[in-house]
Amino acid sequence: MNQPLPQLPKPEFVWIPVEAPPEVPTQVALDLGKTGIPGGLIGYEYRPLSEPVYLAKLGKRGLVGIAMSGLSGRIAIDVASGHVVETPSIESAAVSHVNRDLASFNRSVAAVIARFPFYAEGDEETYKVAEELRDLLSGIDETALVPDGFWETFCDDVEMGDYAGWDA
Repeated sequence: MNQPLPQLPKPEFVWIPVEAPPEVPTQVALDLGKTGIPGGLIGYEYRPLSEPVYLAKLGKRGLVGIAMSGLSGRIAIDVASGHVVETPSIESAAVSHVNRDLASFNRSVAAVIARFPFYAEGDEETYKVAEELRDLLSGIDETALVPDGFWETFCDDVEMGDYAGWDA
């Protein structure tokens, strides 16, 4: 007989106002102060840092780290473009696109949390949920679903049932 999955709390979208340290470039600091960042997502995909970190020496880019992603990755704002990006580690100069700007990122996180829970009891059509999430995300930001990017990978994980244990 199958054991029921543990009941975990339903995530809620929480907005965190951010005061950036002085080394963060002015425009990014203003955007963070005005827009804020999400307090979390689901699982370990996004965990906000206690304060933004200016990663000025990361390749030729100036990045402002705002969150952890996975084990050692960072979610950051690209200073030159204003895009939200993901880097696999603090030492890596490689980045992948997440959203066109911080406001789109915040709306994307809010939409994913609002759609939660992802699965019904015994639901075997996880691809439908993943496609619904892809539609939601591309409706907010048509640049969000880049191949192997943050949101496309998240949707792939939902499609594989990786968040079934999170459903309350």
